[in-house]
Formats: sequence, C-alpha cells, structure tokens
Amino acid sequence: MKMTDQNKPESPEASMEDVRSLIKKKDDIEEQIQAYYDVLEDQGVGLEASLVDTEGYPRSDVNLYQITTARHTISCLQNDHKAIMVEIEEALHKLHAREKAKRHRDETEAREEAMELQVTLPPAFACVNSVIQGSPASEAGLKNGDEVIEFGSVNPGNFQSVYNIASVVQHSEGKPLRVTVIRGGQKAHISLTPQRWSGRGLLGCNINPIPR
Repeated sequence: MKMTDQNKPESPEASMEDVRSLIKKKDDIEEQIQAYYDVLEDQGVGLEASLVDTEGYPRSDVNLYQITTARHTISCLQNDHKAIMVEIEEALHKLHAREKAKRHRDETEAREEAMELQVTLPPAFACVNSVIQGSPASEAGLKNGDEVIEFGSVNPGNFQSVYNIASVVQHSEGKPLRVTVIRGGQKAHISLTPQRWSGRGLLGCNINPIPR
C-alpha cells in the first residue's frame, strides 16, 4: 500500500555533531583501507597481481590467505566508504538547508519587527547632537544620536521649535523630566533633571529639531 505524505516518517535533521561523527567514520575506514594496502605491498602484490604461477599452480612465494583476505576486505571497505560519503553529502545538504531556512526566518522576523516599530513608534521631532561628559544629560544616560519623541510635556503633536524644550527645561530646574527617545530602533525612557553644573546651561547637551 502506498504511503501518503502524512504517513511518511520525516527525515531526521542533521546536526554538526552528526557530520563530525560521519567524517570520523570515513577517516577510520580510510585508515583501514590503507592498512590492508600495506599488507598487499608487504607481499609485493597489488589488487590485480596474479596469485598463480606460470604453470597455473598457487604461488608459493606469497601468503595467499593474507592476500585474498586483504583484497576482499578492501573491496568491502571501499563500498562502505562510498556509502559513508553519500551520508556525509546528505547530512551537509540538510545542515546547509536548515541554516539557510534559519537565516531566512531570522531575516523575516527582523523585517517584521522593523515594520512593526515603524508603525508603532511615533515620529521623532528632535535629535541629540552632542552630550557633554559629566553633564546632567550625560549622567541621566542621554546619548549622542538619540531621537526625541517625548521631552516632558513636549511631544510630536505640540512641538513647534526647540524653544518648546527650552521652556520646559527652564521651568523644571531641579525636577525630573520624563524623556523618551528612539535608540537603535527601540524606545528608551530617561529621567532627566535639569540643574546647575560646572558647565553652561541646565542640561549639557545640544538638541536640534528634525525637519518634517
């Protein structure tokens, strides 16, 4: 009775450990073949040399049993070698196919995540161009390149210019502000407290608007 695709046993996945095991078996077979070739060389014959003399009698100058055993074993081992090479090729094919499928899945998931972020993340209205070491902005964790989507009460809906941010900063000295930025394609929430420090201003960073 013909088996349907649903009833067919699935081909087991190959792992790198499986490939290493098969290669080890191949190497062992090759060592055995070479050992039996050495036997034939010691006897002064190869795979094809005649084992009878000119009169048709078995040669007395060689070990006939040792030679025939070596020849037969070499033939069997060569068949085993061909079979193991086929197994290695199939295992490598499965391994490469699995790695290719994994890369495809990872790339698809990355694209889907990027598309989802583009849909869910609000547009940034300003970008941090520089952060001075030791400043309140630096201590809070603000980084150069952060794209601002929320700065206290300022958001994409009410932002008009950097003066909006400057106004919030001036009225929030000593008070923590919630700042949300896009960093590496993901949201990062920062608690930033404008305050006096050794440098100029209350933040120690430069924020420029992003043209719309």
